[in-house]
Amino acid sequence: MLNIPQLLATELELKPYQVQNALELLAEGATIPFIARYRKERTDEMDEVQLRDLADRYTYLTELEERKSVILNAIAEQGKLTDELKTKIASCLQKTELEDLYLPYRPKRRTRATAAREKGLEPLAEFIKSLNVKNAVSASLEEAAAKYLSEEKGVKTPQEALKGAADILAEEVAEKAVLRAYVRDYLLEDGVFISRIKDDYPEGTTKFEMYRNYQARVKNIAPHNMLALCRGETEGVLNYEIAFDEDLVLSYLESQEIKTKIRVIRDFYQAMLKDAFNRLMKASLVGEVISEKKTYADVESIKTFEANLRELLLSAPAGMKPTLAIDPGFRTGCKVAVLDQTGKFLEYQAVFPHQAAEQRTKAGQTIKNLIEKYKIELIAIGNGTASRETDEFVLQVLHAIDRKPIKVMVNESGASIYSASKVALEEFPDLDITVRGAISIGRRLQDPLAELVKIDPKSIGVGQYQHDVDQKLLKKKLDETVESCVNYVGVDLNTASKELLTFVSGITAAVANNIVAYRNQYGAFKNRRQLLKVPKLGPKAFEQAAGFLRIRGGDNPLDNTAVHPESYSVVEAIASDLNVTLNQVTQIAEKLKKTNLKKYVTDTVGEPTLRDILGELEKPGRDPRAEFKYATFKEGIKEITDLQVGMELEGIVTNVANFGAFVDIGVHQDGLVHISQLADRFVDDPKKVVKVGQVVKVRILEVNEKLKRISLSMKALKQ
Repeated sequence: MLNIPQLLATELELKPYQVQNALELLAEGATIPFIARYRKERTDEMDEVQLRDLADRYTYLTELEERKSVILNAIAEQGKLTDELKTKIASCLQKTELEDLYLPYRPKRRTRATAAREKGLEPLAEFIKSLNVKNAVSASLEEAAAKYLSEEKGVKTPQEALKGAADILAEEVAEKAVLRAYVRDYLLEDGVFISRIKDDYPEGTTKFEMYRNYQARVKNIAPHNMLALCRGETEGVLNYEIAFDEDLVLSYLESQEIKTKIRVIRDFYQAMLKDAFNRLMKASLVGEVISEKKTYADVESIKTFEANLRELLLSAPAGMKPTLAIDPGFRTGCKVAVLDQTGKFLEYQAVFPHQAAEQRTKAGQTIKNLIEKYKIELIAIGNGTASRETDEFVLQVLHAIDRKPIKVMVNESGASIYSASKVALEEFPDLDITVRGAISIGRRLQDPLAELVKIDPKSIGVGQYQHDVDQKLLKKKLDETVESCVNYVGVDLNTASKELLTFVSGITAAVANNIVAYRNQYGAFKNRRQLLKVPKLGPKAFEQAAGFLRIRGGDNPLDNTAVHPESYSVVEAIASDLNVTLNQVTQIAEKLKKTNLKKYVTDTVGEPTLRDILGELEKPGRDPRAEFKYATFKEGIKEITDLQVGMELEGIVTNVANFGAFVDIGVHQDGLVHISQLADRFVDDPKKVVKVGQVVKVRILEVNEKLKRISLSMKALKQ
């Protein structure tokens, strides 16, 4: 069988010891964020992307080897396992190739070939197959077939016998791995996707309009186009197929199967091969190719979803400051929640600024009073219904206030999902669902990561076709993204929710609950070692988690850094040599820059770890996320009807797809900047130009009020 570590080293261009050490660490229960951060010496500084690629490919190859064993045993039990077949199976690197080899031996339902074999026609099929230019016979096939007539078995004429033999041979041809591989590759290379909108949908009445008379090479079809075809077919709007030159395929089959056959059986073979292809190969291979392209589209779309989610989760926090959170509304009013600098809910009010003048005046006074009472520094306004009207109302209120808070429009996608969730109910059992939504909007502004981990990523609105892709793979990859982001930023052990703690390396949901319970019972953690007193948090979990948990103002200043407790003795030795205390960590860093790091290298702590330690000591407790920025929407632009072609606006990127980026410009309908309009140069991947949460300047190219479509451009605009 395969030498998986060696194969992985070759495929992923890694050194064998990197692969071996990484696999050993994973087998020991180490998480990928932990290995990437704290075991750089073992893996020669492999990053998270390399480690996840390694883990995914290792899983695939391990499953492949397990499947090989099952298949080899199954074929051996049939007494049909040859050395040649065993070698072919053992050398397979892809599941498709393996299943092709197994196909002739796979248990199957009763087929026409099965019935023919039961009628005793297999010897006739073997005889016909053996006929070639070297053993030519003068007799006709009908004469040869006459020997197999049997009233008892239902073979009454030579034609029936030949038909049965053809069924047997057709099944053999259709199950030949080499032929299936050729046809599959041909479809992938030269096939063309063709789609048609059904007659029930007149022109201009469906969102799938571009697929009315659509064609795309199978090898070139973009992931979003593939997923759109699948969704259109599922919704009953369109039909699609793969068109290809069937005569060319049949010519290939004939060249492989008839090249040594004598003229007397050529017509028989041509008819048999045509039947083999049309009845037994075409539908299954076209289905496999569609499945392969769908899988590719899934993977690529999920990658885009991952990238968007990462940018959203790592959005710059406005900071833990007193915040006024507003969930806008017309008829039901605006829900206003007050949060303190820790995100704690303090007060709730409902105001009605979009009704009578008297109500608007009263609402303005309420907002002003709350701002002054709680010394509000941030105002978060949800970007849903009535958001622009509420934004302008708040702006008017702020005119009468000397110390003005920062006012920000916040993307509220998924807030309603959170407010109705079990998590929200446990957090605020006595609050109305609308109040919970407002609180979530405010906390998103304070710290996006800490709040968004409470919501299913699929509900956040940064993916394309998220309900159409492989749901198991989507969940796995999005969970990995959340885990990566949480551990990259680090978590405040004394304020983190159990939902946030669950994504910390090595911490399970049960342990996260226990941490919160311990904190509630005994008060704030004073040092990381206290974690070992938490029920079910043993030495292994401590090893994996400790470096990603922060304690501000605790017993040891290193507890507020990403320095792992296992390296504290090294830092203490350095501090002693430099004649400074641990409370003077920045001084340690300054002096350490002038010191030869190699002096402190040990068997377990190498230069990579020492460089990381130096970086942490330079800026202890730093947040690695970017500086906070926010978009300013243009006054007077509230609805799509307010837009005019040529207008230049500021907006915020809400989603990035393979074909461009969606931008919120403050009119309740995101506009699309097509990939061709993203820059004054050629762009092959939108993610190289824009990211979710980025503030951008755009120009209106086209507005379609009927379809609610806004076309934007970023060309020739200084960003």
